[in-house]
Amino acid sequence: MQPVVRFTDATDGSFALGEPATALDARRRAVTDHPVSWLSQVHGSQVVVVGTPGEGAGVEADALVTAAPGAALCVITADCAPVVLTTRDAVAAVHAGWRGLAAGVITATVAAVTAITDAPITAWLGPCIRARCYEFGADDLAVVNRALGVDVSGRTSWGAPALDVSAAVRASLASCGVTDVVDSGVCTACSPVHHSHRARADAGRQGAFVWLEP
Repeated sequence: MQPVVRFTDATDGSFALGEPATALDARRRAVTDHPVSWLSQVHGSQVVVVGTPGEGAGVEADALVTAAPGAALCVITADCAPVVLTTRDAVAAVHAGWRGLAAGVITATVAAVTAITDAPITAWLGPCIRARCYEFGADDLAVVNRALGVDVSGRTSWGAPALDVSAAVRASLASCGVTDVVDSGVCTACSPVHHSHRARADAGRQGAFVWLEP
């Protein structure tokens, strides 16, 4: 089986759950013909294991894992980090905002993948807000640093304290032994073709999709 990863941008339309259902269905089908499992995301660490294509759609959680061929997984983001995990036997999609990172959503997802397979994991970090654009309060930054056990603070381009989301993702992955990370390098706040709630108060959302092609 071959894992397939796709990160959308604004040219693909919005994947926000508030969009009309028919429009969402059409946009998902434009990405993949496989049934899509998606989540009602809550900034936590709950992981849904998908056993059959389309299972679990709408469940409150922030990550999906499957070993089922043809089961497409989708999380949506604007500035939070979309993280996809791939192996030869299983794939996962993670919505990793700062609260989810602090709660251990990546750790929980890696554990769910390794419960299925001992194959090497590759992590894919999609478009998200980067430190240069992400001014962050000192108290919340301390929460994240304490939870991850490393300093993931940065500075904005205007010199204010920032959260380095990509560093937080990498630190979470490294704590689980995952060091093969493919980073898109895209900042949603800077990019003219990505939705950003923080920079532009966009209501739209990108989709991060992954599936095992039968």
